[in-house]
Amino acid sequence: MLPPARLIIAITGLLLMLSGAPARAGSFADWTAVIIAGDWRGSGGGPTEAFDNARRDVAQALTRVGFHPSNLRQFSTRPERYRDAAPGKAELEQIYAAMEDLAPRAAGGCLFYITTHGTPQGAVVDKRILPPGVLGAMLDRTCGARPTVVVISACFSGVFVPQLSGPNRMVLTAARRDRTSFGCGEADKYPYFDDCFLSAIGQTRDFQALATATRECVRRREIAEKVEPPSEPQVFVGAALRPILPLFAF
Repeated sequence: MLPPARLIIAITGLLLMLSGAPARAGSFADWTAVIIAGDWRGSGGGPTEAFDNARRDVAQALTRVGFHPSNLRQFSTRPERYRDAAPGKAELEQIYAAMEDLAPRAAGGCLFYITTHGTPQGAVVDKRILPPGVLGAMLDRTCGARPTVVVISACFSGVFVPQLSGPNRMVLTAARRDRTSFGCGEADKYPYFDDCFLSAIGQTRDFQALATATRECVRRREIAEKVEPPSEPQVFVGAALRPILPLFAF
């Protein structure tokens, strides 16, 4: 019998090969990534930069931990305002087209990140609702069985967990399915969840540790700001992905 450490590595390599990804870990250079700011209105109805600030800085943080810029696409509801990052228009058709284009060229894994308002039916994308089932179908068709990390920063975003859960997926949401999240006002730099994600990504080793640190940061921030009820961010990690994630170190 193989020693435990070598057994884990062998199983990991097999899982990666079965998923269609290259049989190596520790690099995000061949991962597809899309980062979306799905709205420009704050919680009071006026304009806010919170979502686009998060979109921009999450993209920069991902490149710092190893994602290749050529495999990363950004989307904004007001792309004409952010010519330096050249985001696409945040429309479901364009987002899906980008995922279809990137996935064959960057087949190591997938990351999907959206920051926006949310409803119990799904996440807002430029005045439309992206339901969990539709996002699940988009990921199934483009990412398939390869390692996939999905981050939903929105109110009620826990509604995505049941339909997106799979053995090869990690799902991290800003709130329970019946709770709001906080920090999307007109004067906020980032939503609280995105702020915590950005703070934690430079202090943690991998996505699983990042999820734990982000959840704890959100808990402490909500206590400090005296907002309630607590949003209670959710995390799911599939059984096949669990042994792989620590090997993909930032």
